[in-house]
Amino acid sequence: MANSKRDLFLKRRLRVRNKLRKVNAGRPRLSVHRSNKNISVQLIDDVNGVTLASASSLEKDLGVVGKNNVDAAAKVGTAIAERAKKAGIEAAYFDRGGFLFHGKVKALAEAAREAGLKL
Repeated sequence: MANSKRDLFLKRRLRVRNKLRKVNAGRPRLSVHRSNKNISVQLIDDVNGVTLASASSLEKDLGVVGKNNVDAAAKVGTAIAERAKKAGIEAAYFDRGGFLFHGKVKALAEAAREAGLKL
């Protein structure tokens, strides 16, 4: 039976998130969302259900509005790492959701690591 792309994405997202929850309790979650036009990321405290910091390619001060490429993802990754430091967060676990770890998602993670966030 053929599954739709959306069904496969949702299965992959649940599988990834459940594995990460077992291993990384206590640290905030760095959740990535990628659309066709933008990329966004949030630092989420799952215990309290609060977003601690966020960054998106929609923000004008990053200079990548309307772009969704590897360079834009790298700038968003650097921005989230800086905002995490301001919030007093040094380590988080990387939740790629249902997205594959290559291209824009990988560039975002590597830029956040280079800027000092432990993932």
